[in-house]
Amino acid sequence: MKKVVIIGGGIAGMTAGVLLQKAGFATAIYEKHTLPGGQCTGWKREGYFIDNCIHWLTGTRPGSALHELWKEIGALGDGVELHEKEMFFSSKLNGQTLTFWRDKERTRQEMLALSPEDEAEINKMMEYVTLAETMTVPVEKPFDAMNLVDFMKLGMSMKSMGKVMKEYGNMDINELAMRFKHPLIRRAIIDYMPAGYQAYAFLVSYGTVTGGNGDIPKGGSLAMSLRIAEKYKEYGGTLHTGAGVKSILLSGKKAEGIVLESGETVEADYVIAACDTDYTFRQLLPAEYMPKALKQMYDRRDKYPVSSGFQIAYGVDGVFPELTGTRVFSCDDITVGSRIVNCMSVQSYDYEPNFAPEGKMVLQTNFSQTEADYKYWQVLYDDRENYEKKKAEIAGEALARVIKEYPFLAGKIHVIDVWSPMTYTRYCNSYNGAYMSFVTTKQAKSITVPGVVKGLGNVLLASQWLMGPGGLPTAAAMGKFAAWRIIEKKV
Repeated sequence: MKKVVIIGGGIAGMTAGVLLQKAGFATAIYEKHTLPGGQCTGWKREGYFIDNCIHWLTGTRPGSALHELWKEIGALGDGVELHEKEMFFSSKLNGQTLTFWRDKERTRQEMLALSPEDEAEINKMMEYVTLAETMTVPVEKPFDAMNLVDFMKLGMSMKSMGKVMKEYGNMDINELAMRFKHPLIRRAIIDYMPAGYQAYAFLVSYGTVTGGNGDIPKGGSLAMSLRIAEKYKEYGGTLHTGAGVKSILLSGKKAEGIVLESGETVEADYVIAACDTDYTFRQLLPAEYMPKALKQMYDRRDKYPVSSGFQIAYGVDGVFPELTGTRVFSCDDITVGSRIVNCMSVQSYDYEPNFAPEGKMVLQTNFSQTEADYKYWQVLYDDRENYEKKKAEIAGEALARVIKEYPFLAGKIHVIDVWSPMTYTRYCNSYNGAYMSFVTTKQAKSITVPGVVKGLGNVLLASQWLMGPGGLPTAAAMGKFAAWRIIEKKV
């Protein structure tokens, strides 16, 4: 029986592990953190549960290959209930509010009432959101392994998405926003996604929710990761947590196994690096093995930026329906990282009563952070006392702004945790603190990197970093592709 060692117990690593175990291979996963799931995780503070990852899970609508993959690895199915998102998000400016509802017609009517002069552009965007609902993540086999028939099938399934790309594929978020005359519509679009994202990403994200393909599994991120881990163990897989990997052990053109941080050596017939690709080629393997396409994205920081977040969790005494969902609002200037921002958000997790003690709720704020912000936090982290002091200072200022926006929270809300981009580097080896892959800007083409390492026939890659924009569906797809190559003997 062939043995496969998998480095990283996130969604990609566990997906590969489940499928390989199911196919009769012997696998072992080595994860540096004490829990499986990677960034798809959560933790407790003061009796509250903080969910780190899922705002919506693409692939919750039955009928797609991605949905079937989620079921196969245990993320969905088996009685897993879904929380249906009623709204995408809400934005407020100058006393006016605009909500992007799950019901597109409700959103359209709200936008028209707000700005009749934008009618043509509003109707057009909603038409293309409907087309974007058909967007799917191909997970059947790696793109480089597809034949003509495979590509024809993919093209037919993505026919509607092709129209979206033709209309919106060559503009960024700012340009999409400027198509509208009303300042609130502009602000809502700009504020929801980090600068640099292409316009179609907004339509696809919203279309995922309106199409019923972006709901939230009950229990949240960590519960989903633990279900996948349990499925992996049911198939006989071995999951080692608190087991960081120091390097991949090479002999000529082949990997013989891995070396753990403890110094222990683990032999293997195949090695799958299901972790951050920067860490893979900075620590686990010599840098010269990095695929050229991947190196191109790392080298061109202006064309392929990454984003992270400075985040705050609040415990709230009471449950307030008026805070349901994600709400963006203008606020007094606040310096977060290296930038001054004048808007912020709060997201409610009231859809999960078990996330808070009875009669209470959890809110979270996420300030988008750039790579320049990451450098700020990286330098500050060298002085832990000042690092912690700065986090607490920003959290306090943010709390004051939340109370100013929602006065009824005065005396009923307090900060329970704060984390910066450095947190993702510490726990997940994340490149520049990113929790998604490279942002493909309009100045650069989207690049998908095959999960093979040229010159090492038995080493494979399985990471969200291999295909933009990353995230959970990409991680699952790349995990499946790595398993597929081994099962089909395509390595």
